[in-house]
Amino acid sequence: MSFTRRQLLQNSAAITAVTGLGLSGCAEKPAVTTPSQTDISGLLQEAVDLMLKAYPETASSAGLDKGEYAYLKSKLTDRTIAGQDKIKADVGAMSAKLKAVKSANLSADDALNLDVTRAIFSTSAEGFDIPYGDMAMLNYNWSYRPSPYAVAQNTGAFVEIPSFLESSHALETGDDAQSYLARMSLYAGQLDGESERVRRDGDAGVILPDFLMAKTLGQLKGARAQNPKDWGIVKTLAAKFKGDSAKAIEIAQAEIGPAIDRQIAALESFAPQATSDAGVWAKPNGDAYYDWAIKAGTTTNMGADEIHEIGLSELADLQSQMEPILKSIGYDSGTVGERMQALAKDPRYHFSRGDKGRAEIMSFIEETIADIRGRMPQAFETLVPGFLEVTRISPDVEAGAPGAYGGAGSIDGTKPGHYWINLRDTSMHNKFTLPDLSYHEAIPGHVWQGEYTFKQPLIRSLLAFNAYSEGWALYAQQIADELGVYDDFAVGRLGYLQSLAFRACRLVVDTGLHSKRWTREKANEWFVAANGSNAEEVAGEVDRYCAWPGQALGYKVGHSEINSLRKKAQTELGDKYDYKRFNDAVVLGGAVPMTVLGRVIDGYITREKA
Repeated sequence: MSFTRRQLLQNSAAITAVTGLGLSGCAEKPAVTTPSQTDISGLLQEAVDLMLKAYPETASSAGLDKGEYAYLKSKLTDRTIAGQDKIKADVGAMSAKLKAVKSANLSADDALNLDVTRAIFSTSAEGFDIPYGDMAMLNYNWSYRPSPYAVAQNTGAFVEIPSFLESSHALETGDDAQSYLARMSLYAGQLDGESERVRRDGDAGVILPDFLMAKTLGQLKGARAQNPKDWGIVKTLAAKFKGDSAKAIEIAQAEIGPAIDRQIAALESFAPQATSDAGVWAKPNGDAYYDWAIKAGTTTNMGADEIHEIGLSELADLQSQMEPILKSIGYDSGTVGERMQALAKDPRYHFSRGDKGRAEIMSFIEETIADIRGRMPQAFETLVPGFLEVTRISPDVEAGAPGAYGGAGSIDGTKPGHYWINLRDTSMHNKFTLPDLSYHEAIPGHVWQGEYTFKQPLIRSLLAFNAYSEGWALYAQQIADELGVYDDFAVGRLGYLQSLAFRACRLVVDTGLHSKRWTREKANEWFVAANGSNAEEVAGEVDRYCAWPGQALGYKVGHSEINSLRKKAQTELGDKYDYKRFNDAVVLGGAVPMTVLGRVIDGYITREKA
């Protein structure tokens, strides 16, 4: 791990400034014509300060809630209308400052850092201009977050804050415990702030589809049916500081519980008006919202129709690769989707039901990660620790949660990354798809790639681009295959190819729902038939796309772009092309928009030719 960010970029003379993503923002201020490195450093530090103050959760997740940022440990994001308006104003002002700097006058180091930061703030400022929904600046914690709904089955404080407190708020001292209690009270305030926005948006005609309304209310009511003493946020504190458990229970009963009741009431007041329209097209200016969501989710200028057709084309290509493998194991009749559904019924690949199966799944994951960890020197010259914990998604929210998700730990290395796995029903996972999922979420996927960003300047470590991170995670699955994990497990390679096909299907379904006005039922039926995916998993996925328009597009778009750039490197470098050095170039260049990744790889090609 003997490299520095500066050394890397000083050798990257070919990396040039980008002009942004073509997104609108605030009015520009007069250009700064001769900025010094100190000026840029100060501006980027100002951006860091803005981000951490607006999103104190990010400071804790990144391990930065100490020193000058110690006060943030007892804070949470202000989710009221006024609080969100303040963040919007601050993001817009910073976007204007960043746009005012002329990249051409900067060193390659500063130009890249500035352009990447400018892209985030510009995209986020445009998102805040949408007058409804839940927008968070695209950063370390919330890169997936934008939604047309202030509260949904996978969006909002109820979904996010309990797991955040349980996994990211360090509990080592009495002061930590007091900060935790303060955040519990603020969590109640966040719920009320969101309820305020639910009422505002509902009056404007932005209401959850009836099926998401039912799911969201079910989750909230399910929590209220439990004794607050048994809530995870109470038990987490009590496990380390028993003396504070009474106060935690008091806050849960007197503040959080009533706030959940008020959120339930706010949602129920609009439930009679909810329709079954699944796509954002049905909301005010919904088409414009989706155009922005595509830009935010893919960091490209692609349109919905183009993405839809790419999805169909890539699905056909992937299934042509699956066809001979299926025939080789005796599945030679029916569509690829039908045969994959038949394969999924084979009990040899099932886990047991209930808690026994949950334990089997956790052991299976641990063995899979141990194996792939040992193969990493074959794929990278520069290695990172891969500091990781595998954790079950809380049963309180798993009904509305995805099958899994993951991310790196704290920047200071004190907190591990997490691979969160949904175990609400063991039939969600099987033995030929779970390895691939683990490579995606953990190593060499999200946890692994995220640790490379910690070697970036702080602002770059905090920023996130959906298409880059998710595109890398799919490429990580490809790396595992290229390292031979499926050489003696043909069915496992089918699972890998089906997973890529799954992401191709996302391109079709997301654009189908939000641009082509597909119903939820059509989306579910098409997805299961086309890919042979688990119907329960698909149902949760489609509901996720309904609540997070555009997010699901980043995966395959990013993956395809990385492979396109790899082919370019192979062609231009010939015998000088090195697999490990290319992989290093992608991760060491840091999280960037797809429009910038090409320039990063151009720099790598130039260096390799020298």
